[in-house]
Amino acid sequence: MSMIRRREKEEVEQKIGNITYYGKDQYECPVCKTKFKKEELHQGGGRLIAGDLTDELHRLYTPSVKYGEVIPLIYQIVVCPKCLYASFPADFRLPSTAVIEKLFAQMQNRSISIKRFFPTLRFNELRTINEGAASYYLAILCYELFDKKFSPTVKQAICSLRAGWLFNNLDEKRPGENYAYIAQLFLKKATFLYRKALINEQKGIEIMSNAKNLGPDTDKNYGYDGVLYLVALLQYKYGSRTDMEARTKELMRQKGTLAKMFGLGKTTKEKPGPLLELARDLYDKLKEELHEEE
Repeated sequence: MSMIRRREKEEVEQKIGNITYYGKDQYECPVCKTKFKKEELHQGGGRLIAGDLTDELHRLYTPSVKYGEVIPLIYQIVVCPKCLYASFPADFRLPSTAVIEKLFAQMQNRSISIKRFFPTLRFNELRTINEGAASYYLAILCYELFDKKFSPTVKQAICSLRAGWLFNNLDEKRPGENYAYIAQLFLKKATFLYRKALINEQKGIEIMSNAKNLGPDTDKNYGYDGVLYLVALLQYKYGSRTDMEARTKELMRQKGTLAKMFGLGKTTKEKPGPLLELARDLYDKLKEELHEEE
């Protein structure tokens, strides 16, 4: 065990009971029948001190003197410690027999694939940011096999975005280990998946509303409006720049969507709050790149 990993393990062990606890409900993995309990985050008590909201609708938290850094994202995904089947809690017990068979067949592939990022993971112990970031990648792999009724594409998009955030966090903690590069890969994947989810919704191929909570973070559900905003933002920040003509057309389309959805350019009281302000700021940035005058 590396010195960094050992120190992280000691830190999380010191916090058990203060920050997290094991839930009373026992999970039984529908794929390999392993039984386990999920680590949960205690609520209240000054553990989470809300900080800024980023342009990606990611809530930052200020470390407290008593509890230190707390990252809610790392506890959201249920992961079987044996076969690495992973999903959001509401979906974990529900895959069909056909999907379970596919998940079982892909068990070894999941194990091999995640080791490209983290050679050692311990989902049967207290989670570190390593397990948190890995859990979203595993969920992306698993949702690839889910039925359309579970809205898997938008859930993959949310998981990709969160993975990007956590890998960026890892880069801040351990610079020089290529985590920034991995973060960019996940953010680009989120860009593709959010756009795909929106197209599927508009064509009636896969309805996003079945996801119920569209996040993208844990503090607030920004719903369909949030998805529209993120599609535009991610295209602007991480979309391809190899074909500038295609990029211009895409940004024009996204600018029109923002203007229509948020009433930009008009006086509106229908969608107050931070999302409207962020949409206005993005709208101005799109106009600037497109060299449009007021």
